[in-house]
Amino acid sequence: MRSRFDRSRRRRSRSDDGYTLLELLVVLVILGLLVGVVGTQIFPFLGRGKSDTAALQIQNFEAAVDLFRLDMRRLPTQAEGLEVLVKRPDNAPRWSGPYLKSGKVPLDPWDRAYLYRIPSQHGRDFDIYSLGADGREGGDGENRDIGNWR
Repeated sequence: MRSRFDRSRRRRSRSDDGYTLLELLVVLVILGLLVGVVGTQIFPFLGRGKSDTAALQIQNFEAAVDLFRLDMRRLPTQAEGLEVLVKRPDNAPRWSGPYLKSGKVPLDPWDRAYLYRIPSQHGRDFDIYSLGADGREGGDGENRDIGNWR
């Protein structure tokens, strides 16, 4: 009788020790389904977040260029680009920058430099823009160009 009791106790303790392979596979399938469903819902927001960040940074650059224009009585040249907002140009006694708080020109959300163009191709005094996720002119969605003309 004692041996039968010991065997049933052993059986119970072995089954309580861990999960079976089937239980683990079911959990992995459920996690995979959750990632698939939730991931497809989140990815569009991540792309839009980068585009929104770029648009806000471009607005910052526009304000900094306006301050530069007030001090210097001119716009930055094409050669000076956006760097003139943080680094004093030669022979510029009226320059009172840096005009960006960070003290440097940040990269766009895709780790590329923002572009500055004068004269503008969009009916403004100057263009400040990012080429979007693909790094090429034009595009749709996350790949579209983001500039101060939009």
